[in-house]
Amino acid sequence: MTAPVPEPYFRLLDDDRPEGTRVEASGSTAGPWFADAQHMGPPSALLIRALERRSGREDVRLARVTVEVLGKVPVDELVVRAEVTRPGRTIELVTAELAATDPASGTVRPVARAHGWFHGVGDTADVVTVPGTAMPALPGPEDGAQRDIPDGWLPGYLTSVDWRWITGGLDVTGPGRAWGRLRGQVVEGEEPTPTQRLAAVADSTNGAASRLDLRRWLFVNTDLTLHLHRVPSGEWTGLDADSVIGPEGTGTAYSVLHDEHGPVGRAAQALTVRPR
Repeated sequence: MTAPVPEPYFRLLDDDRPEGTRVEASGSTAGPWFADAQHMGPPSALLIRALERRSGREDVRLARVTVEVLGKVPVDELVVRAEVTRPGRTIELVTAELAATDPASGTVRPVARAHGWFHGVGDTADVVTVPGTAMPALPGPEDGAQRDIPDGWLPGYLTSVDWRWITGGLDVTGPGRAWGRLRGQVVEGEEPTPTQRLAAVADSTNGAASRLDLRRWLFVNTDLTLHLHRVPSGEWTGLDADSVIGPEGTGTAYSVLHDEHGPVGRAAQALTVRPR
């Protein structure tokens, strides 16, 4: 039986106001631990949408984006806005911010912020280099296996993605290789761009690259940084992921990102590590 298409992550309440765009998050954004808190995959995709729309240029490409996690992103109404903070003919920096209302104080506070560097388009087709040793080929999604959500984990974001595991798993300790494809839309009524799709899946690098037992340790990411050497294409995003844990409560999760044509870039996340 075919699974029902999940709700879009976000529904626009209004758009293009000076103070930002209001959106309403659906249950599809919820993370695996708390039903009222979003997994950072959907907000990352929404922030990239804001960066792309604010730039609006055909002569530049998103080369690097860092999403900073400033607090819990609620499954609720949010405001997203973006501005060009460093204009330029061939290099442009765009910043986007996601804000939510604090239920205790009623004040609006930022919960995530993204900085995106756009680089001018040039012709380097004759000098393309993709080192095979640093970015080895990843078997395609047709070679991956579907797996059930681990016991005790909540649906929402996890069931909004069609996961195909080559090795490892979200509840398996060690490096992981997997493909993910969004089963629904980022914003209701819109076809997600390939980069939005990629960001929503890339934020699962941490989960795919677990080096510690989730029953004993917390290893929460405070950011997501993507470096892209070309524009991704298609619906599938591949993760070839691993992580390192340092001696003083800090770690790094990282992955080589793929589409079905090969590597497109890298993802990295800083981890704060502590026992449960």
